[in-house]
Amino acid sequence: MTREEIVMICTSDLAGQVRGKGFPACDHAERMKKGIGWTPTNSMITALGAIAPSPWGPFGDLFLRPAPETEVRVELDETGAATHFVMGDICHLDGRDWEVCPRSFLRRAIQALAERHGLGVKAAFEHEFAYSGVEEKTNASYALDAFRRQGAFAETYLGALREAGVKLDTFMPEYGPRQYEITVGPDEGVKAADTAVAVRELARAAAHHLGHSVSFSPILRPSAVGNGVHIHFSLFDLKTGEPVNHDPSHPNGLSKTAACFLGGMLAKMDTYLAFTASSPISCLRLTPNRWSAAYNNLGYRDREAGIRICPVFDASKIREQFHFEYRAADASASPYLALGAILAAGLWGLDTGVDGAKVFDGAPQNFDLGHLDAHGIRRLPLTLSEALDRLEADSDLDAIIGSTLKQAFITHKRFEIELTAELSDEERCERYRDAY
Repeated sequence: MTREEIVMICTSDLAGQVRGKGFPACDHAERMKKGIGWTPTNSMITALGAIAPSPWGPFGDLFLRPAPETEVRVELDETGAATHFVMGDICHLDGRDWEVCPRSFLRRAIQALAERHGLGVKAAFEHEFAYSGVEEKTNASYALDAFRRQGAFAETYLGALREAGVKLDTFMPEYGPRQYEITVGPDEGVKAADTAVAVRELARAAAHHLGHSVSFSPILRPSAVGNGVHIHFSLFDLKTGEPVNHDPSHPNGLSKTAACFLGGMLAKMDTYLAFTASSPISCLRLTPNRWSAAYNNLGYRDREAGIRICPVFDASKIREQFHFEYRAADASASPYLALGAILAAGLWGLDTGVDGAKVFDGAPQNFDLGHLDAHGIRRLPLTLSEALDRLEADSDLDAIIGSTLKQAFITHKRFEIELTAELSDEERCERYRDAY
């Protein structure tokens, strides 16, 4: 019997899940032109499976239009099925972008940044995850033994990433239980989020191939260190291609452009947090003294800051390497929504000319409210519900987000909160470990 390979056209949806429809590879040329049908209410499927109240119900038709440059095909062995997918945009039947498409939202933010300020963005998503194929062991953090015990997973995974065209950087045992970290090189614009999807899905494929699984869940249990997704980013001038982030004469090296962009991000961080830390357990990770972000502060090489200025290891290349890291994100968020949200906030900062961002010295939790207020420092929302309330109440980013996407997202997430309302934190962590 001759097997027929299946290709999937996918979207990373409001739940941060990669869903789509498949077609036989013999139809590849045709499908890459015309795409495949999709349904509006599919966007209301939560990470736990239940469908949130949908404004579209059973009505409406859309299609997934594939982006050929995102195609991934990896064979992990000669007998198993190939991992073959391509990311797409959700479109109306006449070809217009659908308002609730996460990938289109990111593209809107990137286009606005280019049209209004002549700027582009480079970004890379740094992922942490737990691998089931290694036993949990005390004192395994960064240990050679922890690398040894994961066996063939890392080689299989990195080989798959290289075959998919991903720029490899580092792989390491991290601090949390069974936790590993993967970093990759930066990409421009939407491609950075496309790569983030490939990074997650190929980790799942490599683990499945070896009879195990990975989880990118924000936190495996309330007492554990969580899995973050740190978004590294920098701005560049579209005309010259030159970076515009560093000014050696400015305190902490910030250029005026970067300081204004970061100022917008800091001012609106509690507003868009739901787009970057999107599950009911995400805020369990975003607590002080956990090496994750809990405040809207800018830190100089501070791994508990909401945004940190990253180190440069070669002083002669500081202009090229100087960049920033947004730390209040996890893999319950679609990478398109997460990157789109921080760009929308930075764009708002540039548009309105907010005060430039300033580094906050010290850990915010060690200062009184008066001192924090004087420096514009606020505690990030303590729950997803609170984050959604702040998103709903603020309209400054609505022009980029769009009212339809915003309301669908809020409805989707509030329903998800209801699904887990009667569960303990431990039970919620268990549910989301399997979901992500």
